[in-house]
Amino acid sequence: MNTSAELLASARAHNNFQCLDVTAVVITFNPSPGELTALLASLLPQVREALVIDNHSHIDVDAICEVLVCRNFSVHRLDKNVGIAAAQNVGIGRAISAGAAYVLLSDQDSEPAPDMVFALRCEAESRQMNDGRLAAVGPCFMDTRQANPPPFIRIKNFRLERQFDNGSRTPVEVDYLIASGCLVPVGAFAIVGLMNESMFIDYVDIEWGLRAKRLGLQSVGVFAASMQHALGDEPIRFLGRSYPVRSPVRHYYMVRNAIWMCRQPHVPFQWKVVEGYKLILRAGFYALFARPRLKHMAMMLKGVAHGLAARMGPL
Repeated sequence: MNTSAELLASARAHNNFQCLDVTAVVITFNPSPGELTALLASLLPQVREALVIDNHSHIDVDAICEVLVCRNFSVHRLDKNVGIAAAQNVGIGRAISAGAAYVLLSDQDSEPAPDMVFALRCEAESRQMNDGRLAAVGPCFMDTRQANPPPFIRIKNFRLERQFDNGSRTPVEVDYLIASGCLVPVGAFAIVGLMNESMFIDYVDIEWGLRAKRLGLQSVGVFAASMQHALGDEPIRFLGRSYPVRSPVRHYYMVRNAIWMCRQPHVPFQWKVVEGYKLILRAGFYALFARPRLKHMAMMLKGVAHGLAARMGPL
């Protein structure tokens, strides 16, 4: 039986990376035409089809996609902005109905390597043949605006443990994966359920990953798979490091959803302790350095109030 590394090496030798049992679900909201076409141009040769779920953009996403040579995609425009979780659920449902074995989730501002999907697919197949308790596999991603590549993350002994590639490219078990680039076997949705639509945006992928882990399914980070992905808006540089910053509204959702998650019984106690500490540090940092400062502070305070009151859904 070939290992995932051997299958990937064989595919690279023959330059054949298309996975005909994978459907990509791409969520868009007022996308940059250049970023979206770059994403689809890289992604479409790797999958059976891509479903572009547009969250009621103010621009014509169909017109943007018309320039693409590959035609194995369709655009589905929603009647209003329902949030990333609900949009993902629309795409996941359509992909499963069309007979996909795997669903690949993607944001609009990612750009996968030409063999990313195949590398993920090989690792997923290997894991499922061994024990079948797989939640998802995800790629190592690089934000070109930051010198430090974001690591895979897990929490151990009440500490945040960052896992980097030591050169062996050995996959690592993690607590959760970011949604963009995440490959999920459809059977995992039957066990874990779909994304939590009440969260609207932010922490949606983390909540799903922790829910999956509570049910005995494992998320896996794959260093052999890679993509470029932008985290937030233009980062703030502080003491020689770059920190992603988002809009005041996004900071509202981040604070609200983090507090809401800390009150949920299925979320591990260790995660609550570590995330609570991180949330205090992040909120203080953005209150001091993100502009306009008062707007960020006001929205984060509103997030605290709504998180404690479990006032969920769109703002």
